[in-house]
Amino acid sequence: MRVWVKVFAAVLVLGLPMAAPVVAQDLTKEQIEAEVLAGTRGAVTRLPLPRYVSLKTSEGNARRGPGLTHRIDWVFTRAGMPLRITAEYENWRRIEDAEGAGGWVHYSLLSGTRSALVSDAVLDLRAQPMAEAAVVLHAEAGVIARVLECRAEWCRLSVEGERGWAIKTAFWGVRPDEIFD
Repeated sequence: MRVWVKVFAAVLVLGLPMAAPVVAQDLTKEQIEAEVLAGTRGAVTRLPLPRYVSLKTSEGNARRGPGLTHRIDWVFTRAGMPLRITAEYENWRRIEDAEGAGGWVHYSLLSGTRSALVSDAVLDLRAQPMAEAAVVLHAEAGVIARVLECRAEWCRLSVEGERGWAIKTAFWGVRPDEIFD
């Protein structure tokens, strides 16, 4: 059975465009500190940078700087939207969406639940992680899917309860080299 999923209410306030599991490694304290200094790990969490998360709430203010006194530049309005964390400062995370829009948000607005934003006009989710596998779902550009696992070139996604495999280049929300289950 083939199912079509369309995007609804993809509105971003202020007229701006829309906007994980972390694989544990055996690193020494010195190696982690070197990565923090190099900017490849967060100074607060010591987690890799950049990394992907999702918007926990249906509204999230992105500010010009890390603090409530900074001006709000945009408001993200789609719960589950994938975001990329690029920096950390105390309880604030600098994030960006698929189009590069973003700012600083409080960490409480973010979730480690992984999601993806369909970027192809139509994404075919397949029964197996191979191009010749049967299509089980069609999702249009702008649909948000939950990322269940990723292999070298494919990720298993869930959209409205339906699950299937998609090639990584067809959506935004995972690194090209990212593998997890």
